Amino acid sequence: MSRLVVIVLNIFAGLACCSFTLAVEMPDLAKKNECINCHAINERIVGPAWMDVSKKYLNDPMAEERLMVRVSKGSSGFFGLIHMPANDPDGIKQVEMRALVRFVLGLAKSDKAGTEQNNAN
Repeated sequence: MSRLVVIVLNIFAGLACCSFTLAVEMPDLAKKNECINCHAINERIVGPAWMDVSKKYLNDPMAEERLMVRVSKGSSGFFGLIHMPANDPDGIKQVEMRALVRFVLGLAKSDKAGTEQNNAN
């Protein structure tokens, strides 16, 4: 096989492995609630990367409820010393908060599924 073909195949293989990460964008709900001021999907800004949060809680059956409280009421000490302010202290945006929490928790599951599918190919 020519060297050029090997290089091209390696590039495509790398893109296939990274395709999920590149395709995920912050949902509009995260922008509306200003989550993007402190969080990104794959990198730490002020708060943790949402992928890191998702991976931390991947096997926790109570993760959704734990994160609902932390996101709504605020929290600190789970990913460093920076305090996350309450995003819904009065409980009037619980549907939006739950949608965001489910999005975050789904990141690691989707990433794992994408990695497993890429490894099968």
